[in-house]
Amino acid sequence: MATIYTEADIDPGIVQGRNVAVIGYGNQGRAQTLNLRDSRVKVVVGQRSGGPGWDSAMADGLAPVSMSDAADQGEIVMLALPDESMADIYDEHVAPAMKPGKTLLVCHGYALHFGFLKPRDDIDVALAAPKGSGATLRKEVAEGRSLTGLVAVHQDATGSAQATALSYLSAIGCGKTVIGTTVEEECVTDLFGEQAVLCGGIPELIKAAYDTLVEAGYSPESAYIECLHEAKLITDLLYERGLSGMREAISDTAEWGGYQAGTRLIDDSVRKRMGALLLDIRSGQFAKGWYEQSGSGKKELLRLRHEESRHPVEDVGRRLRKLMPDVDDGGS
Repeated sequence: MATIYTEADIDPGIVQGRNVAVIGYGNQGRAQTLNLRDSRVKVVVGQRSGGPGWDSAMADGLAPVSMSDAADQGEIVMLALPDESMADIYDEHVAPAMKPGKTLLVCHGYALHFGFLKPRDDIDVALAAPKGSGATLRKEVAEGRSLTGLVAVHQDATGSAQATALSYLSAIGCGKTVIGTTVEEECVTDLFGEQAVLCGGIPELIKAAYDTLVEAGYSPESAYIECLHEAKLITDLLYERGLSGMREAISDTAEWGGYQAGTRLIDDSVRKRMGALLLDIRSGQFAKGWYEQSGSGKKELLRLRHEESRHPVEDVGRRLRKLMPDVDDGGS
């Protein structure tokens, strides 16, 4: 069983008494920086000059500096960077400034676990991961709530790595419930959850169900509503109540149909393929392929992104969302 930390286990003064540098001002970097500022933590943003992150930080009333300067100023340095570029940016801009005894934090263990990121052994290195997007983190904290966080110590040069990471999580709005983990566990389970369920399994299930209804002669609009639009209702219930709570909130007809259909769709063959998927992740095969894809300009990713955007469910969705007063589609 994992160790669960609460506010009683955390000293918020650790971070409030030290200079913090956040490297990167994208989805996570912006939210964490603004929440740190709201927690009265002295924080500096490290960002490439002239890019959208730099302009965004300026618009938020911050004074960004180069990544190297930020790392030099920070006693605690958070890498809020994409997995595929984290190691290169660290080596070039951050590592020279990481004096012995400093703390390096990451909000995803990918680069550490697969060996792309290799900090020296005289600094503390820990995972401090909000379990939600940056936008969600910012919104929840702004409305007086908190996100769950994950903490893991990768390297404890000073004996204080965990206390520092917990204090950081508290300052960004994740201190009420923090789950202890390892870098390997966070990395593998995060990748597997994304691929098997959230970003791989669910979209493919939705497309297949949509196609099945439309090919059987039902309208694209009805297929969209039933297979995609109403997914929010169920995911919200799952988030708030779990599986049993979701089933209590739906009709008996829906519950009975779910029991009958679920195991017909997700059978032993699917579970075996999930096992193979997990093996690819744990062995580093996925990381190797993504490293090669990133290094080649992400051409296949861009091709797939374009191809997926042309699926009929997307056209119907764009049209219907404009007619739905309760949906903000972000202009898509």
